[in-house]
Amino acid sequence: MYCLLLFSTSCKTDINQLKKEISLQSNDTFKLSEDLKVTINNPKNHEINQIEYFLDGEAILATHALKPERVGQRQLEAKVSIEGESFNLTKDITIFSDKIPEVYTFEIVNTYPHDINAYTQGLEFYNGELYESTGQYRESELRKVDFKTGEVLQAIKLDDQFFGEGLTIKNNQIFQLTWRENMGFVYELDSFEKKSSFKYNQSKEGWGICHNNDVLFKSDGSEKIWILDPDTQKEQSYLQAFHHKGKTIGLNELEFINGKIYANRYQLNGVAIINAENGAIEGVIDFSALKEKVTQHSKLDVLNGIAYHPERQTIFVTGKYWDKLFEVTISKK
Repeated sequence: MYCLLLFSTSCKTDINQLKKEISLQSNDTFKLSEDLKVTINNPKNHEINQIEYFLDGEAILATHALKPERVGQRQLEAKVSIEGESFNLTKDITIFSDKIPEVYTFEIVNTYPHDINAYTQGLEFYNGELYESTGQYRESELRKVDFKTGEVLQAIKLDDQFFGEGLTIKNNQIFQLTWRENMGFVYELDSFEKKSSFKYNQSKEGWGICHNNDVLFKSDGSEKIWILDPDTQKEQSYLQAFHHKGKTIGLNELEFINGKIYANRYQLNGVAIINAENGAIEGVIDFSALKEKVTQHSKLDVLNGIAYHPERQTIFVTGKYWDKLFEVTISKK
C-alpha cells in the first residue's frame, strides 16, 4: 500500500527558491509487503495548490490505496504546483522481494548424448521436438535435434558476423537472438526460412528469450528482463530480478515454466526462478554437480540451456560444449 502524506500551508516566494525549500522524502529501500510512505517536506509552510505523484512515470492517486507491483530500482516523482508555477521533485528508491528464495535440488531422470561441439545458447521444446541455438562467431547455428540420440535433424548456419544466442518458439515462429549485433531473427518453423529481423531498441545485448501466451521475455546479461510485443518485437517495458537483499545479474538463457521464468545464471551453473509478474526471485536451483558428469576437456564451459517438456513434465539441461543432455525433475530442499 502506498501511503501518501501531504503537509502544506501558505506562503509565497520565488519558484527557484521553492525548489530548494521543498523536498520529496521517503525511505531509500522497501520490501514488497511494506507500505510506501512518501512525504512532501515543506518546513516553511508554503501554500501548495496541487501535488501529483508518479512512480516510474505512472500516476499515483493519493486517495487510493496502491500496492507495489514490481521489485527493483524505481523512481518516485512529485509534480508540485504553487501560484501557477510547477516543478518536479524526484527520489530513487529500491524495492526488494519480501521473501527469501527457496532452494531446490534435482534428480536425474535420463541422460542423453549431446553434440560436444555445440556452444549451447538456447534450448526449447515445441510440439515434442527439441530446438537449439548455438553460439560463437563463424559457428552459430539454429538446429532441430533428436533429443534421444543427439542427432541434428535440421540446421542453418548464421552469417559469420553473428553470434547466436537464445531462442523461443511461438505460433510456429522461431525467435533467435544474437549477442552484440543488436539483431534478432524470426524464422518459419518447418523450413527455417528467415522471415524478418528486429532491433533491440533500449537493451544493449541479446542473451536469452522465452515467452508466455502474451509476450516475449528477453534477457541482456544484466538484472533486466525486457518485455517484448511478439508481433513487432518492440521492447515495451522490463522486469528487474531482485531477491530479498539485492539484484541478480548475469541472467542468460530463459525458459517459461508453469508461470515462472527460469533463468540460467552465467558462469554460476545455477538457475533462478523468477516471478514473471513482479521480478522477485522466488527460488534457486544449483546444477553445479552436473558439470562433473560430462566429459572433461579443454573447451568445456558452463551450464547453459534449459528446456521444459510439458508432456513429460521434466526439465532438460545441458551446457556449452557438453556431451550430455540431462532430463531432471526438481523439488524443494
